[in-house]
Amino acid sequence: MFCKATLLAVALALVATASPVNTDFDPATPVTGVRIPIQKRGSLTNTDGTFNHDRTTRQIVKLKNKHRQNLINLEKNVGRSAFSEGAEIKPLATVPAALEKRAGVALTDQNGDVEWTGKITIGSPAQSFVVDFDTGSSDLWVPLSSCTTCGSHAKYNPSKSSQSSKKSGTFSISYGDKSTASGTPYTDTVTVGGVSVTGQYLAAVTKESSEFQTDPPDGLLGLAFPAISNLGHDPFFFTAVDQGTASKGVFSFKLDQTGSELYIGGTNSAHYTGAIEYHDVSSSSGFWQISGASVLVGGKKVASGFDTIIDSGTTLMYAPASAAKTFWASVKGSKVYDSSQGLYEFPCSSVPTVAFTWGGKTWSISADDMNLGQVSSGSSMCVGALSGGDLGLGSNVWLLGDTLMKNVYTVFSVDDNAVGFAQLK
Repeated sequence: MFCKATLLAVALALVATASPVNTDFDPATPVTGVRIPIQKRGSLTNTDGTFNHDRTTRQIVKLKNKHRQNLINLEKNVGRSAFSEGAEIKPLATVPAALEKRAGVALTDQNGDVEWTGKITIGSPAQSFVVDFDTGSSDLWVPLSSCTTCGSHAKYNPSKSSQSSKKSGTFSISYGDKSTASGTPYTDTVTVGGVSVTGQYLAAVTKESSEFQTDPPDGLLGLAFPAISNLGHDPFFFTAVDQGTASKGVFSFKLDQTGSELYIGGTNSAHYTGAIEYHDVSSSSGFWQISGASVLVGGKKVASGFDTIIDSGTTLMYAPASAAKTFWASVKGSKVYDSSQGLYEFPCSSVPTVAFTWGGKTWSISADDMNLGQVSSGSSMCVGALSGGDLGLGSNVWLLGDTLMKNVYTVFSVDDNAVGFAQLK
């Protein structure tokens, strides 16, 4: 288990040494990493091009509660001194009553949240699972063999692994349907691609929320920092770095409709061109959080000086309510679509040209990724991928999901505590 005092000291040291832009890393340095193919599961846009409001609402509720739990974990592991300014643990978000009433009806892809999934194995001999790779959380969890509420998901049987060891404690996370996923901690051998670690802490879930029972992935593998671990132990990649099984303390993502991958142990130069622009982690909050961001609409800066958390576990971009209001005020013809979820609509014929910068290059968001679909079939209005509200992460903190990541090659360096961006090929 990591030490609270050590976590805080290291985190504060990182903040003290953070620089706005760091391009000292040599992207041409040969690194032998491991490629893990991943794929997108679900979409916030229906096949007819209309916006899936129900699914998006569920994702927002799930997102709020994920980061609520992260803050609870951070307070337990490190203390409130690690919170960003204005951060607070919010009440549990719930699915709106009208939508909850429809949950009992067999709707197509009702729980088809957008996730980037790939295969891992646990145990010796290996047991296979499909998991969501999430840079916005830090724990690995899969269903236990005795779980009766885990649907048709693959289930972990510790008795069939020679390396499995049951540990004391519990694992529990609350979700928006007023239920929880809970279970028991174990340690076992975990392999992602060709990278294997021993004694990895994981949660074997004995009770699964209805939000997950019909979700495509079997579980989740968190890739954020130890500070927000519910289990109170190092996440998989940190264990791999510590045990020396990752060739380098770097992992990276290419997200696209085809050919998407998680690359462990470096970067895959087949997917990007030019130098990687790195930005040091700016917070002790346990997230991949970088500072000094600005957003441009139509080439004009509409907000600046904010922090951003890079979270592969969500599609949306999420800004504080006032910042989102300012952003959409700069888009001609835009208006509020759903005030309860902070969603906005705009004329489909003029998708806003949006880009982010952290003091170096400008990284543009494609029109396809900014547009989540028509508000209804035949409508001239479309829903935008940037929503507004209070996730509790801080008064000046934005969260950027795969709406950004699909437009850049994204690199996460544990070695240098930095997030990097490069131009996709």
